[in-house]
Amino acid sequence: MAQHTEYRVGTASWTDPTLIKSDLFYPPSLTTAEDRLRFYAEHFDTVEVDSSYYALLSERVAQAWVKRTPPGFIFNLKAYAMLTQHPAVVARMPRVLREMLPAAEQAAGQIRKPPPPMLALAFQMFNAAAQPLRAAGKLGMMLFQFPPYVTCNPRNLDYLAALPERLPGSEIAIEFRHPSWVVPEERRKQTLNFLQTHKLYYVSVDAPRGPSIVPSFVAASGPQIYMRFHGRNAASWFKQGQTAAERYKYLYAERELAEAAGRLRELRGIERAYVIFNNCYSNFGIMNATTMKQILTHLDPRQ
Repeated sequence: MAQHTEYRVGTASWTDPTLIKSDLFYPPSLTTAEDRLRFYAEHFDTVEVDSSYYALLSERVAQAWVKRTPPGFIFNLKAYAMLTQHPAVVARMPRVLREMLPAAEQAAGQIRKPPPPMLALAFQMFNAAAQPLRAAGKLGMMLFQFPPYVTCNPRNLDYLAALPERLPGSEIAIEFRHPSWVVPEERRKQTLNFLQTHKLYYVSVDAPRGPSIVPSFVAASGPQIYMRFHGRNAASWFKQGQTAAERYKYLYAERELAEAAGRLRELRGIERAYVIFNNCYSNFGIMNATTMKQILTHLDPRQ
């Protein structure tokens, strides 16, 4: 293990509707996005931005975030849907992207397979919008969460290998949702070696167990690690017609968090570990992130 691992603990989003509605974290007097971000940054030193998945981030918003957070605060940006082979909502696209589509596709609700020039421009816009955060030293990982239908095959390996060139100057974390990337054990080794070769970071997950779910384990493909806690609500993982908050509704017990912290501590050569709670129901993520921060601080008093 590195002499000292820097642990960054936070949540996936600071504006989840069920968190705001609960009145269990933000004081009722805080009614603006600016006030809530400032308050959040008083309690945690990192956050994962969820909104950048649904619509491309703008430089203006990134500049505002820089001003609203203290020195050293880190934003991790979830990649725009189009960049991770998810359907992208046409109405939320910038005009310059919409105008690259034929009229019939502009009228469609979603685009699943964007033309290559459109995809290339979306990558450029995503990277450029992050520049204010990068310049201020407040940009952490670009999180690429791929959908379950992105399986381990040569075409998708080529797509991954091209990411560093498409996002120069970025640290890129890869989350898989299909087990073919890490099952069986030999494939897991091959995938981790591939990511390491291409300077991509494997995202470790804590999630329910199931034959079609990526198994939960802690691994690193570089000097940093990114771990996401999705909860263990197996009954809701594949349930249709529910919100993300309902899907990830799970409050970790302190014992479960301590076990996970122990697995993190077992890794060797880790300089920084991002520990992100995506169990975004009410204040569950806030509570678990607070406890995990205390556990890791206790394990390493230099934190």
